[in-house]
Amino acid sequence: MSHTTTTGHNVAHTGRRISTETKASFKTTELIAYVAAVVGVLIASAIVDASDFGAQEAWFYVTLLTIGYMVSRGLAKSGSRDFYDDTTGAGEHL
Repeated sequence: MSHTTTTGHNVAHTGRRISTETKASFKTTELIAYVAAVVGVLIASAIVDASDFGAQEAWFYVTLLTIGYMVSRGLAKSGSRDFYDDTTGAGEHL
């Protein structure tokens, strides 16, 4: 489909440009850092003596990491956009 503008140029429309709030969480480095930190805490808890760093402390730190991850995703969602082209057609609604 093409349209002629007032300058005489043909413009092809392939679809409309739409956006989501942010990239999917698995596409971010935040998730990788979160998973690495959780694994590190749990491995450290398993390796050291329970009197130094036991399961209760490990799960407390995992909970803190989870809260931090959720806050960081919330801040990321609050203001950024991930743009993509709608390929269902220029005049169609989703």
